Amino acid sequence: MAILKQNEEFDADALKEKIIGIASDMVMHDSGFHNHKTKAQLLYAPSGCMTVTTSDHQFILPPFRMLWIPANETHRVNFRNVVAYRSIYFDSEYAEKYMSSSLKVLHVNALLKEIIERICFWEWASLNTTQKNLLNVFWDEIGKAPEERLELKMPIDRRFKKMVEEWTIRNSMPPMLKKLAEETGAVEKTITRIFKKETHLSYQEWRQQWRLQRSIELLVDGNSIGEVSHILDFSSDSAFIEFFKKHTGSTPLQYLMKNE
Repeated sequence: MAILKQNEEFDADALKEKIIGIASDMVMHDSGFHNHKTKAQLLYAPSGCMTVTTSDHQFILPPFRMLWIPANETHRVNFRNVVAYRSIYFDSEYAEKYMSSSLKVLHVNALLKEIIERICFWEWASLNTTQKNLLNVFWDEIGKAPEERLELKMPIDRRFKKMVEEWTIRNSMPPMLKKLAEETGAVEKTITRIFKKETHLSYQEWRQQWRLQRSIELLVDGNSIGEVSHILDFSSDSAFIEFFKKHTGSTPLQYLMKNE
């Protein structure tokens, strides 16, 4: 077990244990881009919301989602408010018996939430019979967990890749297409073509998906519908609710309630 303090460094690769759980309550965290050479990682927060960026995707992790990160996958973890950070590292050879070597966002049910919490707080010494039995249940539940598809493909063009990283870190709103063209010196058609090629979305569509991810983060952090509507520049609360329902099939409140 390791309870990390804010900004305390931790190197899972330096540890020989097969399973390593850590826990921490952090705020305003940015891990920077990094990877784990010998460990796969399960990343989860029972409260708060994390944003995880890889080389070409961005994921939002509210308390009902976890991210499986295989060994050697470069990633960056950001969050702005207080987050109950939970992370379990698995020796990559051991993990390969249960999980594929690809990124996966999985739904967290009540049982998985409880098991993850226990693993993150038990000692790293040799596992006893009870812990081994619990791991069997854990892997069984992981295997049945529904995969979530709410992710945002990131542009790889160096101009826009850098700007997107800054929007994430500074928590700033992506500008409208015309404004982005003015800021970059690229014409609107060029921006649209690049985003379509690299993200399979026009810039306007990509910006809407960014707003959706950000709205989930803001709602999980306790902001009201009115506050989220204002922060994300919707014309009215009803416009935001309609937008949210169009993309998720639920109103914001319904979405949070069904995922409690």
